Amino acid sequence: MLAAEPPVLTCTTVYSPAETLDLARTLGPLCRGAGDPTEAREPASVAGPPALWRTFRTPQGAATLRLRQAADGSIEARAWGDGAEWIIDGVPELLGAGDDWSDLDLSPSPFLRDAHRRMRGVRLPRTRLVFEAMVPAIFEQKVTVIEAHRAYRQLVRKHGEPAPGPAPAGLTVAPSPERWRLVPSWEWHRAGVDPRRSRTVLAAASVASGLDRTAALGRGGEHVSEKLRSVPGVGAWTAAETMQRAHGDPDTVSVGDFHLHDIVGWALAGKPVDDDGMLELLEPWRGHRQRIMRIILASGFRKPRFGPKMTIQDHRWH
Repeated sequence: MLAAEPPVLTCTTVYSPAETLDLARTLGPLCRGAGDPTEAREPASVAGPPALWRTFRTPQGAATLRLRQAADGSIEARAWGDGAEWIIDGVPELLGAGDDWSDLDLSPSPFLRDAHRRMRGVRLPRTRLVFEAMVPAIFEQKVTVIEAHRAYRQLVRKHGEPAPGPAPAGLTVAPSPERWRLVPSWEWHRAGVDPRRSRTVLAAASVASGLDRTAALGRGGEHVSEKLRSVPGVGAWTAAETMQRAHGDPDTVSVGDFHLHDIVGWALAGKPVDDDGMLELLEPWRGHRQRIMRIILASGFRKPRFGPKMTIQDHRWH
């Protein structure tokens, strides 16, 4: 007679934010493309409003989180898996608790002032899962977003594990550091991940617990960036992308991005600029520069569609 499987740990909470919260836009930076296997959307139905599902690899194990926002703005959170209690405890920070925008002065920019007025519910998420945030950022180094998302999707689906609990079909928990280290070299190649990026993921996996401990140092900053950049292959851009999601850093800017400086330039000055020009435009909001970026990106602003584009390289079958 087969032994019964142990019940899946389930935890619930209701989080009532002190201010208006836009659930989808706040968690938007965590999604890695339309086919991200770690996220799913549940449409509204007679049973209730739409829901957002995400998986996480917590220090206690895998967790599935389902978030649904009620008409009064409160968030019903339900989690399953060994990491359910850990992720439920972190729901307020995940949804922007502690992300204080109160002293952000947008009066110098009519564009920012109007955009923020239309999207006041946006907050900076803080997952506290540093290695988990760093891996997809490494995938995005020096390649197009399409390439990076395709590779991440392919490898997570193959080497991750099914989401615990009554999750939507196909929802997957990203591989553990140990599992990333077992991915064969030919599978990295087949997914389109060059040796430099795969070595960086493996280097990060070897110190994953140390990376995750940096979440206890606060909401990012140069002292945290230095620790993240101690991983071979992790530079300022990757550290910034990681801290924005894992630490909830309100000021870090992704210098070195192919498109970001032009988006900022067109939004704030009506012309393209380089990285130095971007930092100059953002300087009046030092301490809030990532919040400025979130306002610009979440507003839907797009730069004019002309100029050189980054070429998609496909070496998977070479």
